[in-house]
Amino acid sequence: MKRQIFAAEHEAFRETVRTFLAKEVLPHYERWEENGIVDRGAWLAAGRQGLLGFAVPEEFGGGGNEDFRYSAVLAEEFTRAAAPGLALGLHNDIIGPYLTSLGTDEQKRRWLPGFCSGEIITAIAMTEPGAGSDLQGIRTSAEDRGDHWVLNGSKTFISNGILADLVIVVAKTTPEGGAHGLSLLVVERGMAGFERGRNLAKIGQKSQDTAELFFNDVVVPKENLLGELNGAFVHLMTNLAQERLNIAVASIAGAEHVLEMTTAYVKEREAFGRPLARLQHVRFEIAEMATECAVTRSFVDRCIVDHDAGELDAAHASMAKWWASELQKRVTDRCLQLHGGYGYMAEYPIARAFTDGRIQTIYGGTTEIMKEIIGRSLLS
Repeated sequence: MKRQIFAAEHEAFRETVRTFLAKEVLPHYERWEENGIVDRGAWLAAGRQGLLGFAVPEEFGGGGNEDFRYSAVLAEEFTRAAAPGLALGLHNDIIGPYLTSLGTDEQKRRWLPGFCSGEIITAIAMTEPGAGSDLQGIRTSAEDRGDHWVLNGSKTFISNGILADLVIVVAKTTPEGGAHGLSLLVVERGMAGFERGRNLAKIGQKSQDTAELFFNDVVVPKENLLGELNGAFVHLMTNLAQERLNIAVASIAGAEHVLEMTTAYVKEREAFGRPLARLQHVRFEIAEMATECAVTRSFVDRCIVDHDAGELDAAHASMAKWWASELQKRVTDRCLQLHGGYGYMAEYPIARAFTDGRIQTIYGGTTEIMKEIIGRSLLS
C-alpha cells in the first residue's frame, strides 16, 4: 500500500539522509562497532548536512521546522541502513524538545547553536542502578546551596554517555517529594565531580556508547535548572509520547526491513532441490509477517499524523511503542529462523538486526510499562 503521509519535500529529505549515510556513516560503521563508539566528526557532518535540530528555531541555529515527519524519515533510513549507533534521534527527538520547550532564552542561546552544529552532543540521565522505569525510586539528589546545587548520585545505561557534552539529569530536589519532588539539572562536560564510568558492553548497537555516570558533589549553577523546580515528572510525561513514537517508527521500519531481506533470501536459497519460497510453510510465514507489518504500519503512520496535529496522547503512543517493538522482535526472530544456520552467523545482516533490535521493547519504557499506561488510561 502506498503511504499517504509524506510529501515531495519529505522524500527529497529521504534522499539527503541516504546520501549522508552512504558517505559519512556506512564506510566507517564497522570500525565504530569495533571501537564501541562513533567518531565525533560524524556528529559535525550531520550538523553541516542539516540533520540536527531541524525543530529548533532558526534564531538558535536550527531548521525551524517542527514537522515530525522529517524525524520519521531519519529514523526509518537509519534503521534500514542498520546504523543505530549514531543516535541522532535521541539528540533531536528526545532531548531537543526539553531544551526548546523548557529552556530560558539564555539557556537556548548557550546550548542550542552547538546542539544544531554537532559541537554539543547530548544525553538524558534517568535510569539508575536501583531504579529503572520507577521514577519514585530515583536516589540521585541535588541539595540547594543558595546560588548553586550540589549533585550526588549515579546513573546507568545512559545512551551517548561517553560522548555527551551536555547531560540532562533527573535528580531529587525535595527529599520527601517522591516522583513530584524531581527536577531536571543540566550537567556540562568538565564540571568538577562529573565522572564517566565504563562504556558498557552490549549485545547489540555496539557503536552507540552507553555508559555509567557518576556525580560526586558536582556544583551545578542555578541557571542550569531546566524547567520548573520539582517539575520534572510533568516535563518527562509531556515529552515521553514523542520518544515512544520515535521508537515505534524505528521498530516498524526494522520489521519491514528484515522481512524484505528474508523474502529475497528464501527466493534464492534452495532446500530439497527447490527454493525455500516454494515451501508452503515458508509462504505462510511470509504472508503472516507481511500482514502484521502492513497493519502496524497503518497505525504508526496514523500516530505520526496525530502527533503533528498535537493530538497523540500517552495511551496511543504507548500502544504504538509496545506493538511495533514487539512486532519487530517477533518478526526478526522468525526471519532469522528462516535463514537457518546462516542467520546465526554475524556476517549476515539478519544477525545484527536480531541483536540491535532487541532493545526496542526495553528502552523508552518496557512493554510491561506500556501496558500499564494503556490499562490505567482505560480503567481509571
